[in-house]
Amino acid sequence: MGKITVTTCEIEGLCIIEPTVFKDERGYFVETYNQNDMKQAGLDMEFVQDNQSMSSKGVLRGLHFQKQYPQGKLVRVIRGSVFDVAVDLREQSKTFGKWFGVELSAENMKQFYVPKGFAHGYLVLSDEAEFCYKCTDFYHPGDEGGLLWNDPEIGVQWPIEEGMKVTLNDRDSQWKGLSDTFHFK
Repeated sequence: MGKITVTTCEIEGLCIIEPTVFKDERGYFVETYNQNDMKQAGLDMEFVQDNQSMSSKGVLRGLHFQKQYPQGKLVRVIRGSVFDVAVDLREQSKTFGKWFGVELSAENMKQFYVPKGFAHGYLVLSDEAEFCYKCTDFYHPGDEGGLLWNDPEIGVQWPIEEGMKVTLNDRDSQWKGLSDTFHFK
């Protein structure tokens, strides 16, 4: 029961996970996480914290990363839909500064694994969305960094509909771009 399909992305380490959904006249059943299935798929990480947030259409959270205590994240949406983005920040990576995005929704039940060494963010596409994620390390206050969501050097193609108001918190609107944040490239 509960087998998963794992699709690798253009950026090494990122992957989309699709669980098997069992549907009948009563509704559906899905294993949203099974450690054995993940290990069998080559994803051998240990999660220590689960988080959940709710946001309205147009809310953009990110692009966040942790400086000293990086977290891998397994993210999914349980209500609504979001465009989820990861940016490679691994210093020695040939894809440093490149981004990958995927739509996650309650309907498609896709999950996105974002390993340590990536900035992460998402834009809410539906009227509201509930977003859940597992983390490989605990949250450490004061350890969060970020990148400007619309940094032209990164060039994320956010699916912003005509007339959609993008809503950021003060911190997310103040982050700097890739070159101003990382000086080794």
